[in-house]
Amino acid sequence: MLVRLMYASRAVPAVDQEELVAILRKSKANNPALGVTGVLCFSQGIFLQVLEGGRSAVNRLYNRIAADPRHTEVELLSYAEIGERRFAGWSMGQVNMARLNPALLLKYSERPVLDPYAVSGAVSLALFEELMATASIVGQP
Repeated sequence: MLVRLMYASRAVPAVDQEELVAILRKSKANNPALGVTGVLCFSQGIFLQVLEGGRSAVNRLYNRIAADPRHTEVELLSYAEIGERRFAGWSMGQVNMARLNPALLLKYSERPVLDPYAVSGAVSLALFEELMATASIVGQP
């Protein structure tokens, strides 16, 4: 059974671009063996991530992520059984926030900043889907 899980969290101050690259590298190396795909967005100290895969694999991975000391305020935004993956093309894609048009963020929230704590999980998923449709997600499958 496939599931889709989305969460948000706040990075601790020590998380910088180098640490983000390390997180992505590890995800891309480990996720294929787990059958997990997804996308990570990081902006102004906030992580927003979607994970898709088998229920047990996604649950175990989320529990490890939630216990990671590199972030706080881990909040589950949505969890659903799904018939098919929406983010199957990425072992872990990354949103290129530097190239993102602020109007896209403004479309989904009060201000043109990434703040998944201020919107519903459905809105955050709609944002991810639009990011995918506009080729704003980068990274190797």
